[in-house]
Amino acid sequence: MTTKLGFVGLGIMGRPMALNLRKAGHALWVYGRRPETMKPLSEAGATACASPKEVAANADVVFVCVSDTPDVEQVILGDGGLLQGVRPGSVVVDMSTISPAATRRFAAELKKRGADMLDAPVSGGEVGAINATLSIMVGGRPEAFARVQPYFVAMGKNIVHVGDHGAGQVAKACNQVVVAVTIEAVAEALTFARKNGVDPAKVRDALMGGFAGSKILEVHGKRMLDNDFKPGFKVKLHQKDLKIVMDDAHKLGLALPGAALAAQHLNALMGAGDAELDSAAIVKVIERMSG
Repeated sequence: MTTKLGFVGLGIMGRPMALNLRKAGHALWVYGRRPETMKPLSEAGATACASPKEVAANADVVFVCVSDTPDVEQVILGDGGLLQGVRPGSVVVDMSTISPAATRRFAAELKKRGADMLDAPVSGGEVGAINATLSIMVGGRPEAFARVQPYFVAMGKNIVHVGDHGAGQVAKACNQVVVAVTIEAVAEALTFARKNGVDPAKVRDALMGGFAGSKILEVHGKRMLDNDFKPGFKVKLHQKDLKIVMDDAHKLGLALPGAALAAQHLNALMGAGDAELDSAAIVKVIERMSG
């Protein structure tokens, strides 16, 4: 018996992820808030639905990829949401980046309907979504993970079951801390080079071969050098993710000074009207502060 899949949220990340499931030959029911987002999926043979509820009524495993905690809440618990159509024995897989505490709450609500939930946020940006090379960090029951694993393989490469409900979201929060603080470090280093009258491109080349070499130095460093902030990952989304981190740190009484600094620089970009730029634009804040 073939498993019927659903996908809700067909934006920058969701659309290519859903298309990759379709390319792998899976039957797919989809919903996007804007009808035009469903068109490429319909053309690829997926069935367009009028609501998340309709997706859940047709699918055994439903993937969700939307922007923020309130969006996931709306998709799962809202009017016409997954909870109203979900069938006992099905699995809802949330691939958005949201609050770990909210994730546990949604899992508890779905469990009342006999449905399982996995939180499976991703890293790798739009390019990773298109090329099916995403890192996928998963929280939830091992049995549910084993069941969904074959479909994760159609969307990503590095797939790790981290722990129980919320553990995937915690891992993603850790990812966003490392990325943000490293962008901060690269921005400071390249600005330091430039202010000293040294070619920052050559400095980047020199650093790439040593211990300071990283994916961030490679990709975001290049963006900074080229002054090209066309988004791979938007400032407004990185700001949202670090708010999740800082809210959780606040509840836990946890000091994260580096993440807090990066969060403030993302706030400054938001205030300057740069919400839609790539978060490598943190370098602009450093440059402005340094004249």
